[in-house]
Amino acid sequence: MVSAGSKSLAKPNSMKMPQDETYAWLALYLISGLGISAYRNLLAEFGSPGKALDADFASLSRVKGLRKDIARKIVNRDFISDPEAEMRHMKRIGARLLTYRHPGYPPLLGEISSSPVVLYVRGRDIPLDRHWIGVVGSRNPTYYGLKMAENISFALAERGVGVISGMAKGIDTAAHRGCIAAGGATVAVLGTGADRVYPAENIKLMEQIVERGTVISEFPLGSPPEARNFPIRNRIISGIGKGVLVVEATKKSGSLITASFALEQGRDVFAVPGSIESFKSTGTHLLIKQGAKLVENAEDILEELGEGTVHAEQGGPIASERLPLPELDEPERRLYDIVGEYPMHIDQIVRLSGLSSGEVSSALMRLELKELVKQLPGKQFVH
Repeated sequence: MVSAGSKSLAKPNSMKMPQDETYAWLALYLISGLGISAYRNLLAEFGSPGKALDADFASLSRVKGLRKDIARKIVNRDFISDPEAEMRHMKRIGARLLTYRHPGYPPLLGEISSSPVVLYVRGRDIPLDRHWIGVVGSRNPTYYGLKMAENISFALAERGVGVISGMAKGIDTAAHRGCIAAGGATVAVLGTGADRVYPAENIKLMEQIVERGTVISEFPLGSPPEARNFPIRNRIISGIGKGVLVVEATKKSGSLITASFALEQGRDVFAVPGSIESFKSTGTHLLIKQGAKLVENAEDILEELGEGTVHAEQGGPIASERLPLPELDEPERRLYDIVGEYPMHIDQIVRLSGLSSGEVSSALMRLELKELVKQLPGKQFVH
């Protein structure tokens, strides 16, 4: 079954449906084997999910695209899980159901052919008064990839652009964190039920997004992180926004599936270039060769959105991504110019600098204190 989701939030200003209407939408959704297209055909025929649930077998059998066995399941109330128990669980976790007919449903998502009929939602209502950009990439990125994802997401959020991602390890996590740090709006699209945290290490991030942003899923509560779920959910990441940014990915990465959905949906595709020696950037380089816009900073995306001159939500223009350097002595300046965005081992820095090991160690320590370089495990340094 291709599931759909719902909307959740226990906030007084959130938009909610009456309980009986919510039950009908959810119950029909939970009919075993009923897909999105058939669900829509039922609504077109009967006008509401409640009337579809009450229809007899003969009436259901006349619905275009509805198999006879699914019609029988509707009559017999063959649910994949108990709708009443599902509603109680939704209430416990502060979740709600969002249907594609609701005014709070993301309008661009509603335009795609496979848009979910319902979404489970936790957190705030999705703001509909801004542009959204999906940010995706490797689950095992380099430090460079993490830094770019976080910095660009931070800068987009400061300009009032929302960031969508999948709350996976790596690039997704960095994108959400960057957006939250800037006080922006972020949406996490899960490949599990909205009550599941995957990966488990992101439990704190999940709590932050529920508090400050929005968590959505089209999968029933309790759904585990099955591999088939993630490509399905990727069409929502691309469908909500105006475009998708791929920060770091191999040629076989699931992020390229998201980029493919974006192209099919008429969305823009952006890609951050990496080192030609980095296997983890082979997918992003392929996208650039195929016409994706090369992105070095948030401004490259904002220009495409027509937001190049927009000021930060807090007031005033966004701060420059490169602040003026403090005063540096000659060894510090030399090492600062050598260390780059990719981790570099101290032995290589010594070789390139022409300084002694002691001079390099001392100068790097001073640069760390000035927060101009960062030491990573294994005596590696980056800006």
